[in-house]
Amino acid sequence: MILQALKEYYDRRVEEADSDIAPEGFEKKELQFLIVINENGDFINIEDTREMIGNKLVGKSFLLPRSKGRSGSKSYETTFLLWDHIGYVLGLPVSDNKSSKQHQTWLDSLKRLPEDLLEDAGVRAMIQFYKNNEVEKAKASPMVTECLRATQCNMSFKLINDIPVPCRNTVKDYVKKSLRLSGDDEESSGKTGYCLVTGESGIIARTHGRTPIDKDTKCLVGFQKNSGYDSYGKEQGYNAPIIKSTEFSYVTALNTLLKSPNQRIQIGDASTVFWSEKKTSFENEFSFFFKEPNKDDPAAGTQKIKSLYESLNTGAFVEEDGDTNFYILGLAPNAARISVRFWQVGKISDFASRIKQYFDDFAIVKSPKEPEFYSIWRILLNISTQDKSENIPPNLSGEFMRSILDGTPYPATLLQACLRRIKSDTEGRVKPVRAALIKAYLNRYYQFYPNTNHKEVSMELDKNQPSIGYQLGRLFAVLEKIQEEANPSLNATIRERYYGAACATPVTVFTNLLRLKNHHLAKMDNRGRVINFERLLGEIMSHLTDFPAHLDLHEQGRFAIGYYHQRQAFFTSYKAETEENN
Repeated sequence: MILQALKEYYDRRVEEADSDIAPEGFEKKELQFLIVINENGDFINIEDTREMIGNKLVGKSFLLPRSKGRSGSKSYETTFLLWDHIGYVLGLPVSDNKSSKQHQTWLDSLKRLPEDLLEDAGVRAMIQFYKNNEVEKAKASPMVTECLRATQCNMSFKLINDIPVPCRNTVKDYVKKSLRLSGDDEESSGKTGYCLVTGESGIIARTHGRTPIDKDTKCLVGFQKNSGYDSYGKEQGYNAPIIKSTEFSYVTALNTLLKSPNQRIQIGDASTVFWSEKKTSFENEFSFFFKEPNKDDPAAGTQKIKSLYESLNTGAFVEEDGDTNFYILGLAPNAARISVRFWQVGKISDFASRIKQYFDDFAIVKSPKEPEFYSIWRILLNISTQDKSENIPPNLSGEFMRSILDGTPYPATLLQACLRRIKSDTEGRVKPVRAALIKAYLNRYYQFYPNTNHKEVSMELDKNQPSIGYQLGRLFAVLEKIQEEANPSLNATIRERYYGAACATPVTVFTNLLRLKNHHLAKMDNRGRVINFERLLGEIMSHLTDFPAHLDLHEQGRFAIGYYHQRQAFFTSYKAETEENN
């Protein structure tokens, strides 16, 4: 189903008038550097094609003859047609033992070029470049230092004021002609069969093209040679026959999606790509619902989400694209092959409704300085150790995304991670995004597992919330506020020292905290303020009969919400008083 949908996406893109997807036999690839030569093969200079995009240098992409997979101890024996990285083209760096072997493979491949290619002036100039030993001049060029410093250094040649040699018409015609042959290249033995994806007959792909999502993971479909998965004398791709045209289509489609700025989002270790069965606005807007807003245009994502709300209220998605199938594929690195985290297929209208519900779940009272909507990345960042993206728990991003798209309860590990982070973050504790997460988790959980004792957690302070944990959280917030007003110059409050114990084992700390608050109230000069605090304490204590010895995880979550709501209520009332006095 995944491969079939990817092939259909490729077929759809090929038919679009403005499509830039690579035709069969080719791929879009960056060439960071180009060796400029004349028709005699004389070295002119090395051209840097890279441009600064954001904070990263990105090479110019060209339509090149498709690369081949290479792995193992003899990977250096395979090179690409008229382009490759610096190890093959120039044999650099010299300190790398593989470079000399790679360079020799490159030189041998030029000697084996067919007559069809030798008719091209650019190809002849390349060969003459090496015959004249112009390679030494290229190695001596100051630009080589930049090549070796670059994260990736793919190279090829170009004649003066011309396009790269592998992009010339003669080379393109040769590649197209090769596709019409019987498949007797080094990637295929010419075996034919029926394709598992399309049912068509054709030459079976023995190995599948690269679809890398990181530096180690190479492909979505693959069989290790002579592995335990071989059966009935079949090796590698012959175990699950997919013809070469289908293999090219799905690989190119996936690579196109992985390179797309609008149809891929990266959260933690999970790469998520998405597309629809026909061209839709939802296809290009989907990423805005989940990714962190661009710093250059932070309002763009917010506007997309607001448009989603409006379109659902007016029925726009249902009328225009609602019945269109939408595909979402979550991928993660796993040794040499890619791991499929989740695969979702559904109607656009269904996904739109579930995404809206996700934002409704996370709605909570907060400061105007806070983002109006929280991205998945920001949510996961705020529950990871030290609030660092590299510490986002593995698998959690995929599980979280799946629960949103399925409309099912959020993963329990999300609540657990959030509570651990609140206890460890002595300075931040219950940030708005963490409070929103706990609210979303609890309300979604009890929608699926109803409990008569549970009352839905509201966006803002709910004085009649029956939860013991919620009322204890409120109580803790009031005691902290009393301490702050009684000691304005205090550097640390009870939040730093006692929050963890108060939310997990209330009986161990609240008796002492209530005794201390009497000393704090006695320090206050404003007797009206003291009376207000005592009245508020009485209201909260009326909901409590005793202090529990232990609160379970759900009650600890409600404790955090109660604490947060009460703190926000103090802020709101203070703001209202300030505005009234002014």
